[in-house]
Amino acid sequence: MADGRIEPYEGPAGGWGSIRSVEGILHQEGRLVGGNALLLKQNKEDGFSCVSCAWAKPAEPRLFEYCENGAKATAWETTSRRIRSRFFAEHSLTTLRGWTDHALEAEGRLMRPMRYDPGSDTYKVVEWEDAFREIGAELRRLEPDSVVFYVSGRASLEASYMWGLMARMYGTNNLPDSSNMCHETTSVALPESIGVPVGTVTLEDFNKADCLMFFGQNPGSNSPRMLHPLQEAAKRGAAIITFNPLRERGLERFTNPQSPTEMLAGRETRISSQYHQLRAGGDLAALTGMCKALLEMDAEKPVLDRAFIAEHCHGFDAFAEFLRDTAWAEIERESSLTRDAITTAARGYAASQRCIAVYGMGLTQHRRGVETVQMLVNLLLLRGNIGREGAGICPVRGHSNVQGQRTIGISEKPELVPLDKLAEQYRFEPPRHKGVSTVEACEGILKGSVRGFLSLGGNFLRAVPETAAMEEAWPRMRLSVQIATKLNRSHLVPGEVTFLLPCLGRIEFDEQQTGRQVVSIEDSNGQIHASRGMTPPAGRQLRSEPWIIAGIAKAALPPGHEAPWDQWAADYSRIREAAQQTFPEVFRDYNARLGRKGGFPRPRAARQRVWNTPTKRANFMVPRSLDQAQDGDALRLITLRSNDQFNTTIYGYEDRFRGVSGTREVVFAGAEEMRRLGLRPDQYVTLETVADDGRQRRVGGLRVVPYNLPPGCIAAYYPECNPLIPLWHHAERSQVPAAKSVPVRILS
Repeated sequence: MADGRIEPYEGPAGGWGSIRSVEGILHQEGRLVGGNALLLKQNKEDGFSCVSCAWAKPAEPRLFEYCENGAKATAWETTSRRIRSRFFAEHSLTTLRGWTDHALEAEGRLMRPMRYDPGSDTYKVVEWEDAFREIGAELRRLEPDSVVFYVSGRASLEASYMWGLMARMYGTNNLPDSSNMCHETTSVALPESIGVPVGTVTLEDFNKADCLMFFGQNPGSNSPRMLHPLQEAAKRGAAIITFNPLRERGLERFTNPQSPTEMLAGRETRISSQYHQLRAGGDLAALTGMCKALLEMDAEKPVLDRAFIAEHCHGFDAFAEFLRDTAWAEIERESSLTRDAITTAARGYAASQRCIAVYGMGLTQHRRGVETVQMLVNLLLLRGNIGREGAGICPVRGHSNVQGQRTIGISEKPELVPLDKLAEQYRFEPPRHKGVSTVEACEGILKGSVRGFLSLGGNFLRAVPETAAMEEAWPRMRLSVQIATKLNRSHLVPGEVTFLLPCLGRIEFDEQQTGRQVVSIEDSNGQIHASRGMTPPAGRQLRSEPWIIAGIAKAALPPGHEAPWDQWAADYSRIREAAQQTFPEVFRDYNARLGRKGGFPRPRAARQRVWNTPTKRANFMVPRSLDQAQDGDALRLITLRSNDQFNTTIYGYEDRFRGVSGTREVVFAGAEEMRRLGLRPDQYVTLETVADDGRQRRVGGLRVVPYNLPPGCIAAYYPECNPLIPLWHHAERSQVPAAKSVPVRILS
């Protein structure tokens, strides 16, 4: 790759840059004719749900209810490019491993089921029936708990239900998913605090809030449609208080590309009324400081919602004692913010009546992530901002259905799944022991205890930590099965027996025996939506995810472990009827409600101030300490996305908002760090992980780019820097990789 061009970007989020980017990707993927018409169906009641982010789908959508990144995802999936059989005859897997992530996926859609041939080091075409027969035979020879059934956040609720049932009928709860890598921290923290594993706000709440607080979430790159309600809130005078180590353009300024007036006049809306650049991982301390400041204010003038605390909360006295005992000097040291800055933020919050707290992986991907999320809940509870219109907690999920998969039973934790109901419904005894999380699956692959890996979408090997060690260990597995739409790095590291099975994309027509099918997803705000295919399939040999799962299940499961697989593959409404029986509270009248405008909501008792916790109240949670347990001499590396990617999918090499073009091999460093370390702009350096486990982890060839970052922090792109993340460097209790504060040093 070329060295690229670094030019600071002075414009807003959105604007003409967004329009040029959308038209550029449509042209690149051969979708300029027809692509714009297709985008008009994105996130619409009679259309399809975006295949990238999980941001909420409104009941009354805009004409253009898609963002720059959503348009890229649609063009990327519906590309006119195809990978034909001769491609694999001409390219060995060894050769392809030298390609970039972008180049691999840019080849286009996979067209035929393939089996890896070790003799030629290539994939060769296999018939579907033969693939299922061989996969089934391999699975029957393996111990169930030596096999992992991974799920990407792209898979529908219907496919996820079948996948989870198949794994449990096979005999394992080894059902890790993308949530293990992002928001499992939320799923651990929120039930203890407020009794639900998801956020409590709806899209309508954003119209009623007079204060929004942002922690570690960058809507400009990760969920740009969110900028519309933020702009509306800013225009009506709502306070928007942001805590983030980097100055992110989407939280600073926005020009609505759907507004001719704003575009022609060059008008910008200021988004954040306060912007606090804290140290990576310093959110726990900053939130503690805000709570402490509120308590101090309340001693002079009522600020806390004492009535709410008395009626609905548990543990306030112990929490207040913790705040009084925590010194401001410790808060300032751990957050890198001053007492005055934190108190200013607390005053802005105290002046509001209805506040929403928004957060992303900047909170969840830290060693102390669970305690940080719970401290954010503490801050909301102090002023009664849970279970009130226009207020609540809002974790912004990543991939489009990652939240829904947990709702419908994809979990390694048996206590989260109605196993007794499944036993009654399908007349088998589900496994009752815990399965493996993503981190535990990686540990098992490294140790050799995991012998089989089936992946429903995703790019597992590129997404996980410890990349080099994982790629070295992967070929020792007996079986690898990858269900996918496009070629990615995970497909190029084969096990002893490896299959690559091409599936339909969500945007394509899914014709089965009973006609054209509809699938469903759950968005980040807990609304469940229908999604309808809009384009012809890329090829005649492509099959739907439910059809493929049914084929594997019939070939692999022992006699007596039966479900109506063929009926489900023929009619997805029957899958929804089955899911309704398994999860009656969540999926009541599933088929009837699926067509509702704006989707239908999953139950969230905390919205009604019903607390499904052991205390039957909302709980103030006290952290062990504020220390992030980093090596004292190490820099804190923040891994991040560009605005030209979604998760491991790299659409191109333009990170417009950060002024980086033509490359991803960069490291962002602040002026103070550059002076202290003697770094020069455009100098090439190597990053090395600071760890005492005897393993050397390095990523080299990174170009130094000056950027506005707090002292002690640097930043670089994901997934390129995943090799620097030790597998053990994860959030306590949730095991989410702590990718937002990796201890590293810079080698010149």
